[in-house]
Amino acid sequence: MDIKHQKIIEKVKKETEVQRPIFKNVFKAFIVGGIISLIGQIILEILKDGFNLEKDLASAIMVTIMVLIGALLTGFGIYDKIGQFAGCGTIIPITGFANSMSSAALESKSEGMFLGIITNMFKLAGSVIVVGVLSAFIFGTLRYFIGI
Repeated sequence: MDIKHQKIIEKVKKETEVQRPIFKNVFKAFIVGGIISLIGQIILEILKDGFNLEKDLASAIMVTIMVLIGALLTGFGIYDKIGQFAGCGTIIPITGFANSMSSAALESKSEGMFLGIITNMFKLAGSVIVVGVLSAFIFGTLRYFIGI
């Protein structure tokens, strides 16, 4: 291809490229992710102060409740609509993990209980678990040696 054709191709690419509203998308992701986190914090405070639970127990119960909420919203099709609006703002909190597990299970239910739901729901979530374990190991090692 000669230079003239390359310039024409570059011009067409620039003219037809979809302009993404990056700042708008970042803002929506930040707000929705923040709201999800705020709901988790409210639940945590209610468990600690309202039920006089220790912080560790209240945190464990709060995470369980958030996973349940994420799974229920996925089952009713609401979490996908929130995700379409907010983008990555919904995948960062623990509810995103619940969504990935629940949606994979719902998509695989026609294959049966064992071969469908149980085996397929960990395909997508497996990478999340690996990244979580690996990052915990790295940061834990750094914290141990640096003493942060």
